[in-house]
Amino acid sequence: MSAELLGLIAIIGIALAFDYTNGFHDAANAIATAISTRALTPRAALAMAAVANLAGAVIAEGVAKTVGDGIISAPSGSHGLVLVFSALVGAITWNLITWYFGLPSSSTHALVGGLVGAALAASGDVKWSGVFDKVVVPMVISPLIGFGLAYLLMLAILWGFRRRNAHRTTRGFRRAQIASAMAMAFGHGLQDAQKTMGVIVLALVTYGSQDGFDVPLWVKLSAAAAISAGTYTGGARIMRTLGRRIIELDPPRGFAAETTAAGVLYTTAFVFAVPVSTTHTITSAIMGAGATRRLSAVRWGVARTIVAAWVLTIPAAALVAAAFYEVSALVLL
Repeated sequence: MSAELLGLIAIIGIALAFDYTNGFHDAANAIATAISTRALTPRAALAMAAVANLAGAVIAEGVAKTVGDGIISAPSGSHGLVLVFSALVGAITWNLITWYFGLPSSSTHALVGGLVGAALAASGDVKWSGVFDKVVVPMVISPLIGFGLAYLLMLAILWGFRRRNAHRTTRGFRRAQIASAMAMAFGHGLQDAQKTMGVIVLALVTYGSQDGFDVPLWVKLSAAAAISAGTYTGGARIMRTLGRRIIELDPPRGFAAETTAAGVLYTTAFVFAVPVSTTHTITSAIMGAGATRRLSAVRWGVARTIVAAWVLTIPAAALVAAAFYEVSALVLL
């Protein structure tokens, strides 16, 4: 077995490990609000999210093609394989750091940062126009849209149910949250599992085992299984941050946040095929829905800490990936 083939196998393994960490890191995105409002028990919510992640992961591949072909051009052969491997190490490292501190940072941007950092270290081609158009612009716009639409949807709910019995309304939205949480989990699989697929396909193209960036079925199924397993493992630390530390949610606001975030994820995946952060989207939607109570109800200090983690994600993951590439190049190349 050649060294390059061993490298390809190692990359596929670590890509699926990244997908797994993405699952337990971002499981909170889909179900924190449903758990915090007691719409679902943690075990039921995790099982539901794992199934919905699996379904979302196998239904499309537009985002995977964008990640595989729209951000960097990896050199062929061993250098390219080490580049991809280093990018994944950078992303996983940042995921684990933010998970440890309970910060809902973006696995998407950790992966993008890893790819860019490793490509710069390897003198690879970073497609800066693709990074700007397909990563930076959606990174800025999607949270703003999530905040604004969740705010407006929650205002509509408050107006539409203003004369209804409060207890019955709360109970009804608690049930509705089961559907909205499932929609959010489906969107998470639709977005985040595809990013891992894109990296695996990039490695396959770099190795030379395929020419185009179409995603083979076995890659879809492997990534879907890994992210689902990670989701079922759960992410209690981040759930507490999203579900309670930003704002105390009630079922109507939880429903508004999840429904809005799911809509943003579906639109960006199916219409624009751009990778957006499920973390950014649901967090901003929670803030938007919560702001209808009063602006002071949102714990802006916690929100500032989360935003700081967002800003740091791409450069931090890029630095780790670049450093790992330099070390690996000395040892392996």
